[in-house]
Amino acid sequence: MHSGSKLSFTFLAAFLLSGCDASSPTALANNSYSTNFPLTENPISEGGKWVNGGTTGLDWTNIRTTANTEAYGTSSGTGMGYDDSTAVLQGDGTWGPNQSASGTVYVTSVNNSDSQEVELRLNTTIAAHSITGYECNYSMRTDGTQYSSIVRWNGSFGNFTRIAGPATGIPALANGDTLACENVGGVITMYHNGIMINSVTDTAYTGGSPGIGTDLGGGDGPSTNGNFGFSSFSASDDVGGIVRTSRSREF
Repeated sequence: MHSGSKLSFTFLAAFLLSGCDASSPTALANNSYSTNFPLTENPISEGGKWVNGGTTGLDWTNIRTTANTEAYGTSSGTGMGYDDSTAVLQGDGTWGPNQSASGTVYVTSVNNSDSQEVELRLNTTIAAHSITGYECNYSMRTDGTQYSSIVRWNGSFGNFTRIAGPATGIPALANGDTLACENVGGVITMYHNGIMINSVTDTAYTGGSPGIGTDLGGGDGPSTNGNFGFSSFSASDDVGGIVRTSRSREF
């Protein structure tokens, strides 16, 4: 959607290690899930574990995967760019309100004149003509205009509220960087390589599930969707492993 704290070593290590096994996605205890997208699928399913914004939400677009490489979007790349490609894990109503999601960034090239984003989703519910929940986004630009925002999706197409950011003056994303976002007691915080870049309090949504998204808008068309996405993903509703300190990114 166009629009400190330091992550503990144990959380980052657990996430990175969980993505090392390319054989299959892994369902863990305490409503946790980890995958490095071992299948080629359009849309992503991994045995029915994902809900997509195009297939189920109808008004948005799906996430697809290339085996052991990346999960990426299918956005039209035209207009305002509100048809974000979105997929969240099944189990709305079984995930706890405290949720964390992490992803390893995949990027081969970017267009600084376009609005390309990678997104982590928390507390998100997808139904026909409705997506609610939180989006933590990071621009793919590399020319100094990159930004990050936390956005609340309110349901219908194009109905969203930016509740934090856009944070500017942040580093450009590089292939292999780690993004993370957590919701703990209504405090939603986003991290880049373990450094806090955005935080806000919002208690509108406590249900839903974590997931991923991408956005593409500005005129490039759909041909660049595969140039950026995530090469692995991990989510949990047991976020006690994140240690919050006074360290934060200076803007």
